[in-house]
Amino acid sequence: MSRAAASQRKVTHVAVGVLVRSDGSVLLADRPTGKPYAGFWEFPGGKIEPGEDVATALERELREELGVDIGQSVPWVTFEFDYPHAYVELQFRVVRQWRGDPHSREGQRLGFFDPAGELPQPLLPAAVPTLRWLRLPRTVLVADLQNASALAAGAGDRRLTGRDEALPVVVVDTDWRDAGAGRAFALVRTDSAARRPLLLASGPGAQWLAGADGAVLDAGETAHCQRDDLGLLGAWVDSAEDLQAAAKARCDFVLVRTSVLAKELCKRPAPLPAYLPFDWASIAASESGELPGQGSWIDLRLPVARAGC
Repeated sequence: MSRAAASQRKVTHVAVGVLVRSDGSVLLADRPTGKPYAGFWEFPGGKIEPGEDVATALERELREELGVDIGQSVPWVTFEFDYPHAYVELQFRVVRQWRGDPHSREGQRLGFFDPAGELPQPLLPAAVPTLRWLRLPRTVLVADLQNASALAAGAGDRRLTGRDEALPVVVVDTDWRDAGAGRAFALVRTDSAARRPLLLASGPGAQWLAGADGAVLDAGETAHCQRDDLGLLGAWVDSAEDLQAAAKARCDFVLVRTSVLAKELCKRPAPLPAYLPFDWASIAASESGELPGQGSWIDLRLPVARAGC
């Protein structure tokens, strides 16, 4: 439900912490007895009090709830969720450093879990897509058919992802309406390394390419595709309207094409994992010490291939 559709309900603003250990596992806690959805597992956090910013609220909540003092937290995603008991805006921030061992101060159970492994049940509904998104890498590579094969063959190189626990994602951008492109893609698949990357198709005809792990479409196209048949679905976005379209289409992530939107997302994260252009992301990280969103995407296409993007 959008904010407009929920205009008759009070919006509760919530700061949520994604505490990530060096092995990639994340902290989950179950909700104590007496609260709505008691026994359901979720990410720790709580309401943002009047006058607090998100980072300050999260620091306070994690100290009160888990007995830890967190270091820097990085904005990740912000989305709204409609529960029977409350309409909430969830502002997620990633935490990689903290002091003290997390322990229950409200009677809840705690545990670190691999997002790609066996998870505790039942999960709070808003935690389900969040855990799926945590399986995405920090970097996405965009290539054309001419260099995609070499990238796929070298997918085991840690430099391609910057995050050991996630499979590399290579977006192969070309005109898939040409039968020769489909045959070339089959060869790229054959050349893939043992640690096989996820190969996503982008460009005209991408959503009909057989054998791909998913597709990256223009945001306007996502409303007309068969979502469940595509696998991993990403969207190219240039504006706030594109972001809304991608979220409505239940995309898994977005690739931001414009510096204007990238700048906006540094202030207020997208409702989906967002990859910023590599050059802009590098500048943003050097200026603030933070890299908001999911990470960055790197354009490795030849100049002639970029014209159709």
